Amino acid sequence: MSGIANARAELRNTFGFDGFRGRQEAVVTRVLEGCSTLGVMPTGAGKSLTYQLPAVLLEGTCIVISPLIALMHDQLRSARANGIRAATLTSADADWRETQDAFRAGELDLLYVAPERASQPAFREFLTSAPLCLFAIDEAHCLSEWGHDFRPDYRMLRGLMDAFPKVPRLALTATADRQTRADVMAQLGIPDDGLVLAGFDRPNIRYAIRHRDNPVRQLTDLMAAAPGPGIVYAQTRRKVEDLAAKLADATGRPVLPYHAGLDAQVRADNQAAFVASEDMVIVATVAFGMGIDKPDVRFVAHVGVPKSIEAYYQETGRAGRDGDPSQAVMFWGAGDFATARQRLAEVDEARRNAERARLDALAGLVETAECRRAVLLRHFGEDPPPSCGNCDNCLEPAQVTDVTELARKLLSAVYRTGQSFGMGHIQKVLTGSGDERIRQRGHDTLSVFGIVEEPEDARLLQPLARALQARGDLVSTEHGGLALGGSARAILKGESAVEIVVPPKRQRRRRGDATPNPVGDPLFEALRTLRKELADEAQVPPYVIFHDSTLREMTEARPSTLGELGRLPGIGAKKLEAFGERFLRTIGEN
Repeated sequence: MSGIANARAELRNTFGFDGFRGRQEAVVTRVLEGCSTLGVMPTGAGKSLTYQLPAVLLEGTCIVISPLIALMHDQLRSARANGIRAATLTSADADWRETQDAFRAGELDLLYVAPERASQPAFREFLTSAPLCLFAIDEAHCLSEWGHDFRPDYRMLRGLMDAFPKVPRLALTATADRQTRADVMAQLGIPDDGLVLAGFDRPNIRYAIRHRDNPVRQLTDLMAAAPGPGIVYAQTRRKVEDLAAKLADATGRPVLPYHAGLDAQVRADNQAAFVASEDMVIVATVAFGMGIDKPDVRFVAHVGVPKSIEAYYQETGRAGRDGDPSQAVMFWGAGDFATARQRLAEVDEARRNAERARLDALAGLVETAECRRAVLLRHFGEDPPPSCGNCDNCLEPAQVTDVTELARKLLSAVYRTGQSFGMGHIQKVLTGSGDERIRQRGHDTLSVFGIVEEPEDARLLQPLARALQARGDLVSTEHGGLALGGSARAILKGESAVEIVVPPKRQRRRRGDATPNPVGDPLFEALRTLRKELADEAQVPPYVIFHDSTLREMTEARPSTLGELGRLPGIGAKKLEAFGERFLRTIGEN
């Protein structure tokens, strides 16, 4: 039997799948042939399988280099549940002596370590004590200084791998543009033909971007429409705690905060509670999530703009890893971009232009009337169709309005009032709404006073100001006023046109738009209850037992024998032996 034929058989036996997904087979084939590879695969495409499966088939241990302890422990639970011999060697593991002994005895398929440990000479010496079959570098975009999450420790891995020249290297990431991919391959010595590009599309995620007006109400509506687990990203620790408390009060759902200012044990407890829950929402800073392999997250919401399109793609990619319908919603305000552009001054000069380009690209995504998915995919070098049918702009097309003349009036008012007043003051000047403050400064005598007379134009002033700030044509001053920036002078001179997107009025969505049990089958709920019992007994999250999709397969097929149950997707030999009889009993009783 050929190597890939063996892999297909083991795929069924270990993981319970009859076939590979996407480009998994291409990556696995190269690994089994001993070829170094960079696999760029979207979150949820099964990257971990591309090294776990070869690790089961090949002689020796696969060393997995991963950035976070929580991520390693999460993957460790899932690997062991499938019968894979796996261990972690981290500062949080008390059983490190047993792990080292198991490695030396050749009793491990997988050994997970952090890059800080992997780059040490002592660890390199330790690896000479047993055969190796593969180096797998997870989150490989961290290798590249062009990536959005560069980590210097990753740059030190080349020396380790060069010490074992016969051991192939598999680098994996979900977020790498063309420049980052080339840099990662150069850093790891992966040949040009070693790139396996699976594409970036996550068709099960519905993207939506909306202006932030009342975040608690907006998030409450989202939580009502998506009753499963969710992640809310906020930009400051204070905002995290404020939102967590208010959402818990408003919804009655379990909601917990997560940020670096919390006690380490509190953070660990909150993360563990979220991973184990089937309906909890965690409100967090962006540090949360990279270490989470939770497949059943039904929504990811941003209260504020992320750092870049790459960061947005990675963070929203934590939704729907199980392939079920999920939502990614961003609530943004003009001040988000103003703050981000101010922070560019703090960035190292060598990286400033690249960071400015990233921010401009993000502004383009936020302000577009096009398909959001198409904008995302084009950013990563793909050529998508013009419409996806599963984003806000495709489902509820926005109106694009030419507001060049209004923009000239607005920018002129900012200039003539001295480039030091906020939008509220500017709006009063333009609409002729004089008050004592305006009269004291003589702004009621300016040529721009009262020049916006039409109510429709007055209503467009706020969205226009947001758009100009997102693009950098209006910038915030040190004291919170507005000043000209970017292409403002070209607009004033009539050399540049301005169009803005006016979104349609949105209807509040009712609960139940995204439920794991869409037909309300009582058997499915009984299986979920059993899954929770088994998870509690094993002290693992419910998804480690089975995903919702597997429970739905059971509900539809209603198997009556172990043979019938074992043929369903996601049920490998180890899980069939461990849980099969109890699930069959529940099916028979319902």
